[in-house]
Amino acid sequence: MLNNQTKKIDEIADIFKALSNPNRLRIFQQLASCCKPGTKSIIDARSTAYVGELGEQLDIVPSTVSHHIKELKRSGLIRTNRKGQKIECWVDPETIEMVRGFFSF
Repeated sequence: MLNNQTKKIDEIADIFKALSNPNRLRIFQQLASCCKPGTKSIIDARSTAYVGELGEQLDIVPSTVSHHIKELKRSGLIRTNRKGQKIECWVDPETIEMVRGFFSF
């Protein structure tokens, strides 16, 4: 049991580490602001949030956005799906529930 709690604490710490960067927090907030976790954020007419479009809205160059997306994905906060040269992103609902559960006392 203690091993599971330690693993969960490590996962939560990794999530907070990912969100400690202001640009990653802005990207995550943008993805989460439109739709509930698990649905693709509506940022363009195709109902998906593409990496390049996130960068345009937040005034961040695409290479930097890609780096931040990679970190958000690594921490489990978001999921991605490649569509040709574009990558769509959305908030992972299971991770959000885990964070909510962590703060439920």
